[in-house]
Amino acid sequence: MFRLKWQGEPLSIIKAQDAQEAVSAMRVSLCMIVRDEAARLPRCLASTQGLVDEIVVLDTGSEDETVRVARRWGAQVYEAPWEDDFALARNIALAKATGDWVLVLDADEVLCPDAVAPLRAVMGCPQYLLVNLIRQEVGAKQSPFSQVARLFRRHPRIAFERPYHESVEASVEAIQAQEPHWQIGALPRVVIEHDGYRPAAIAPKIDRARRIMARHLAQHPDDAYLCSKLGALYVEAGDLEAGLALLRRGLDIQPPDPPVRYELHYHLGLASCRQGEIQPAITQYQLALAQDLPDLLKIGAYTNLASLLLETGQAEQAQPLYQRVLALQPDSPQAHYNLGLTQRALGDLGGAIAAYRQAIELDPDYGDAYQNLGVALLKQGQVAQSQQAFAQALHLHRLHKPIQAEQLHQQLTAMGLL
Repeated sequence: MFRLKWQGEPLSIIKAQDAQEAVSAMRVSLCMIVRDEAARLPRCLASTQGLVDEIVVLDTGSEDETVRVARRWGAQVYEAPWEDDFALARNIALAKATGDWVLVLDADEVLCPDAVAPLRAVMGCPQYLLVNLIRQEVGAKQSPFSQVARLFRRHPRIAFERPYHESVEASVEAIQAQEPHWQIGALPRVVIEHDGYRPAAIAPKIDRARRIMARHLAQHPDDAYLCSKLGALYVEAGDLEAGLALLRRGLDIQPPDPPVRYELHYHLGLASCRQGEIQPAITQYQLALAQDLPDLLKIGAYTNLASLLLETGQAEQAQPLYQRVLALQPDSPQAHYNLGLTQRALGDLGGAIAAYRQAIELDPDYGDAYQNLGVALLKQGQVAQSQQAFAQALHLHRLHKPIQAEQLHQQLTAMGLL
């Protein structure tokens, strides 16, 4: 795996007329592999209108109306049996494309409403062979953004590799070695929204992911990227010994790609936390943040490092990290809430109250924000307002966190606030 570099001119200085002329003659093919996606497919396809000229869908055994839905949207639909290999399926679809550029999406992904214009602009850059896109992982609390290589020219030697977490990166690297004029571009903004990391969506995929990755890794033991992905999966499942072994093996391979090194250090930080080893976790998150990546992709490490610093009484060191996260995600309720916790620890009750209220404005069902708002208001002597905040926290906790609701009820009763 190689690093996808942020090369070329910023989009702001690309000549609009030149880009428009370059793209106007280009055709874009959307390539998808699907199975039983009749419910989600229309939303995905609708988001690509105005950008793609051709839709290629490979169905791998749907038992619902997926094929009929895809054809209603004008897709060329092909069928192939599922063989536990995402790269194989991707390449079958890719072989059917006829456009100048290829965009790859899954049914649980959509293009952002304002993505068409910047995508057209970047495709107007004649030096780009592949363009990195930033994807928002809707529902993912740890790493809300990722970088994906999903837009590339239809070059005869570009192909997907790896049966799980498949990518075209190795083939692009091989092409660049022989055709060095090609560059890798990137859009430094969110272009794709992905629903696949919601808990309900992840659960059915875990066993399949573990099986396919373990089989491939046994055949390719020096794949640091799969070490990071499978190691992270084991850590998440609670098998810390297996997870740590894979993550450390990935670092021993010394991957040159900063995104892979980031993932390895980041998940080693998570594993250390689960073992109760705070200082090693802090070190791993610091190493993750040292990688040369856009800050948007490092939000998980910023947040987790700040949380550990706050937990160990280092609120002054945590504050700028939380502020950085908030600058990257100004509409994140959790980012405002976390900053509120830090300000309260630093004795800035007014700042904490403002942060909690902002979190609540963004998420009216944020029970923890109401609870901490109540604490801060009480410390300021605003008893009536604190009781209102505690009452709302109790209501929300009873709906979502009954054990926490009972604990809060007992505490408030003992304090005479109920």
